[in-house]
Amino acid sequence: MSLRIMTVYGTRPEAIKVAPVIAAVEADKRFENIVVVTGQHREMLDQVNEIFGIVPDVDLDVFGHKQPLAVTAAKILAGLAPVLEEHRPDAVVVQGDTTTSTAAALAAFYAGIPVVHLEAGLRSGDITSPFPEEANRKITSQIAALHLAPTSESRANLVRESVDPAAIAVTGNTVIDALLATARSEHPFTDAALESAAASGRPILLVTTHRRESWGPAMEGVGRALRRIADAHPEYLVVLPLHRNPVVRDAVLPPLTGAENVVVTEPLAYGEFTRLLGACRIVLTDSGGVQEEAPSLGKPVLVMRENTERPEAVAAGTVKLIGTDEDRIVAEVARLVTDDEHFVSMSTAVNPYGDGAASGRAVAAIAQLLGVGSRLDDFVA
Repeated sequence: MSLRIMTVYGTRPEAIKVAPVIAAVEADKRFENIVVVTGQHREMLDQVNEIFGIVPDVDLDVFGHKQPLAVTAAKILAGLAPVLEEHRPDAVVVQGDTTTSTAAALAAFYAGIPVVHLEAGLRSGDITSPFPEEANRKITSQIAALHLAPTSESRANLVRESVDPAAIAVTGNTVIDALLATARSEHPFTDAALESAAASGRPILLVTTHRRESWGPAMEGVGRALRRIADAHPEYLVVLPLHRNPVVRDAVLPPLTGAENVVVTEPLAYGEFTRLLGACRIVLTDSGGVQEEAPSLGKPVLVMRENTERPEAVAAGTVKLIGTDEDRIVAEVARLVTDDEHFVSMSTAVNPYGDGAASGRAVAAIAQLLGVGSRLDDFVA
């Protein structure tokens, strides 16, 4: 009889990172695959599921416009309890640091079901930044029976917090598995402006920004910085797939009005974003996942945050923390644009996050947890 593995996720980043694991579980005859989505990010989640051919078995559909985090967490806890009772999985897999991952882990813990935490052990060292992700990931670490750490540094973080080393497997990050699989396909852009940008041959500065802790004056400064960059470097196209949250849009968009070399788009489907990431020259972001993806494609990354739970790429030299100060953002982009030696040093640094085989290591570790297999060797960068 197959063992039941239930994977619960709700946001686009989670979907991307669990997709290779779901595929690996689906292909393994020892397991029965059960996919549960919460719908924390509704439209963006559905796009990723479609790209990877995932049809959820259960959809809790908890999304609500401007819904407080506490309400989202409460809906997930209440909605997942009867699902766990009905399916009685042998293990529940959660990913990362979202409200979905922590609420689902807690629901599984209450039901007496082992929790497997994919991408475990990331730490910024500041429980308020990123918010609420740093608290979420620390809480989930207290609940998990198996910690799938992406890097040896993440493993060390867990060991420092007294997690049993035997409960930790270093897998590499599954985002690299997903990225490499998706990059093999040339996904068409649905926005004609992006097709024109990609065909123009002009260098592209790809920008993503949405972090909750930057809302307000800091994000308004990001908008002003982007306008100054566009004006100072007219040979560049500044491409901004912008989060739909009106708080983000109201802060970033006003300074960009009338800038001819700024292309603002709706959030992109994962395949389109992967293509744009491959086509760009420089990445300016406050996203966590992009810090992992861009180095795999040889793109220097400037991170508009004061700290990062992904320090490996900073140490390798392909990622640089620059904060949200307007003048600093402008200066750091200008240096990459004008200093060829600096650009080459960042774009050719080693990516420490994965080799495309993380999902196989993850499933092997789950098999060991459930007593039906052995682990593979840990990932080494």
